[in-house]
Amino acid sequence: MSFQIQDLSVSYGKTAIIRALDDHWPKGQLTALIGCNGAGKSTLLRALAGLSPMQGRLFFSGRPLSPEDQRRQVAYMPQDTSAQSSLTVLEVVLLGRLGNLGLRLPSGMADAAMTALDTFGLTQLHDRQLDEISGGQRQLVFLTQALFRRPKVLLLDEPTAALDLRHQLLVLERLRQIASQNGTVIGLAMHDLNMAAQYADRFIGLSGGEKIASGAATDVLTSDNLRRMYGIEARVTRDTADNVQVLPLRAV
Repeated sequence: MSFQIQDLSVSYGKTAIIRALDDHWPKGQLTALIGCNGAGKSTLLRALAGLSPMQGRLFFSGRPLSPEDQRRQVAYMPQDTSAQSSLTVLEVVLLGRLGNLGLRLPSGMADAAMTALDTFGLTQLHDRQLDEISGGQRQLVFLTQALFRRPKVLLLDEPTAALDLRHQLLVLERLRQIASQNGTVIGLAMHDLNMAAQYADRFIGLSGGEKIASGAATDVLTSDNLRRMYGIEARVTRDTADNVQVLPLRAV
């Protein structure tokens, strides 16, 4: 069972950004989107979230995914989380379940949101306004909001970009745990290939809006593919835990 992408294309005017892409993202796994700037990673995530016009078909567990299904079952976190807001951290997280909110909070929802904030050590910030916290903390708040929605498909654009090394590890460990426990499909754009190789179950490599390769790290993170995707020469080895390691050598 998986999230299936069939013949997906995205164009802005006459410019094709994604071209006839097919892939499948298994439940309970992390799929890392990789490729250089402009490869189409963000555009693909936005299209899958229903935020950009697209051609093609999406399926979840073998059933077509309608626009309404996208709104209910797919959560998306953009790379840019710098939006200014006077909402408190707790209020931002609660908006993850906007459809369940009314004039009064349902019983236990605030406590559930506080528990979600504790996942990344944010409970002490719950009454702080979003404008008053750091960029890294803001990124963690929006990630918590996305997780609080309890989506079936979670799409994340560079979710660790603004984080220190400890929080990068914490986030990726937590995402892998959530995927495994809940059967969530998680797709995330990443630039750190070695971090991705440590945590992602599979990869999809993009270049110029086309899929270069998809599958396990050993199938995608090859010298030839890295040359095609990034225009670099790289040495690909294994570490002591048998994870693929990429050592960039020079630009081609």
